[in-house]
Amino acid sequence: MCGRGELRRSSVAAFLLSLATLIFVSPSSAQSTDVAVIVNPRNSVTDVSSADLRRIFAGGKRYWEDGTRVKPIVRAPGAHERIVLLRFLRMSESEYRQYWSAQVFRGEADTEPLSVPSFGMVKEAVIAFRGAIALVDAQNVRSGMDVKIIRVDGHTPGDAGYPIH
Repeated sequence: MCGRGELRRSSVAAFLLSLATLIFVSPSSAQSTDVAVIVNPRNSVTDVSSADLRRIFAGGKRYWEDGTRVKPIVRAPGAHERIVLLRFLRMSESEYRQYWSAQVFRGEADTEPLSVPSFGMVKEAVIAFRGAIALVDAQNVRSGMDVKIIRVDGHTPGDAGYPIH
């Protein structure tokens, strides 16, 4: 017979084992989700190269082809899209912050990218600024949302070869 203490310990151990399995064995949907590049629907751009996308989010490309000022919108630190952006730029969070502080200090940028905490705020900012561009989890974007998904290197989220995930 097992005592109550042994039963509790075995229940806790079983729970912790199942939790560990979920965390360490099961793939996280956030880790495997493609991240879409969205722009204001009035923006004429339909495709961007990976190189230009890096330049945009690093402040090197400041104007769209029609002369509209580029307005990068980023998620707040810790958000999946921010982690994907940092990996894409090959920077840590502290390097990214230092990089943008230096850009502003040297006068190479007026401000760092607008950082917002939620998908809803990203969407509203992209709608509000004609030159806006942002990264969002592709599963959050639906038709009729007043934002436009653009291709990256000719690919859309979900395509083989899509580079942002």
